[in-house]
Amino acid sequence: MQKVEKAKHLPKEVIEVKLSKKDIRKMSVEEIAADLTEAGEKAFRAKQIYEWLWIKSASTFEDMTNLSKQLREWLDENYCINRITIASKQVSNDRTIKVAFKLHDGNEVEGVLIPTENRMTACVSSQVGCSLSCKFCATGYLKRMRNLEAAEIYDQVVMIKNLAVEHYDMPLSNIVYMGMGEPLLNYKNVLQSIDHITSEKGLGMSPKRITVSTAGIAKMIKKLGDDEVRFNLALSLHAANDEKRSQIMSINDANNLPILREALEYYYDKTGNRITFEYCVFEGFNDSIDDAKELHQFTKYVPAKVNLIEYNPIDMADFTNTGDDKLDAFADYLEDKGVIVNVRRSRGKDIDAACGQLANKH
Repeated sequence: MQKVEKAKHLPKEVIEVKLSKKDIRKMSVEEIAADLTEAGEKAFRAKQIYEWLWIKSASTFEDMTNLSKQLREWLDENYCINRITIASKQVSNDRTIKVAFKLHDGNEVEGVLIPTENRMTACVSSQVGCSLSCKFCATGYLKRMRNLEAAEIYDQVVMIKNLAVEHYDMPLSNIVYMGMGEPLLNYKNVLQSIDHITSEKGLGMSPKRITVSTAGIAKMIKKLGDDEVRFNLALSLHAANDEKRSQIMSINDANNLPILREALEYYYDKTGNRITFEYCVFEGFNDSIDDAKELHQFTKYVPAKVNLIEYNPIDMADFTNTGDDKLDAFADYLEDKGVIVNVRRSRGKDIDAACGQLANKH
């Protein structure tokens, strides 16, 4: 149940109504069935309600047309569906779409639709703000307000999926948890959202088309291994040298490279999933051949591929993207050593939708 102070800018009567109703999307189908039975309704209606919520993505009880009007009214009196809404939308020159989503308590997060010729990728947020304060990331300069609920993450996917069809007449093909926040610090809700997205009782997407990106929380990477997850894991590495990594990512002080190496080896042993290392290439900081050598050494510990990411400058930091010649040399060195390398060019820079730029500027 939300705290009143989270919604203090909402009208008092709205707060009271929201606090008096159960959030039905936090309930299991068994819990819904128990409530229905107690109210004198047939338990099997719970399965129908659940399908409306997670397969058909109903935004109101009125949408649930195979339920009686009386039952829909009873549901509306006792439960709420805290759907997120689109506050604003921007379309980039390269067709990338950035969306500001308004949450039921007035907070906002951002998501991005990244279209290419043969795929549509949704980039979704997992927290309002972020607590990690990575020096190169605009979201890291925001205060972390709260974790997103599983349903709020699910809603982002649904709405971006709808945008892909509406704007480009293509289905959503991939999802990356690379928006605002650190997914592994919202572990339970992130995994629940993925379950709703991948389940036959949900959107039915393949977990292999989902990638969760972490700044590197070693104990939670191990937990992913224990839970034998089937989605992909990406580690935001950005330097394979503890001194440099700690300069730009304070999380490295408690989760340094040897600790991360052990966690990644454990994760791979448990899941057999190849790791992706994300590496923003900063001019004069981590773009030398010596840096490439250190990265190559770190890729030897587990089967991995490397995404070299074009950096997108932000107002709060002095980092700039490396030049094409250095980037090519860096990539060539890794490829000569047999490392699988992808160079990720920035998308949506003109609308602040590119990697590291999400900061509710719209």
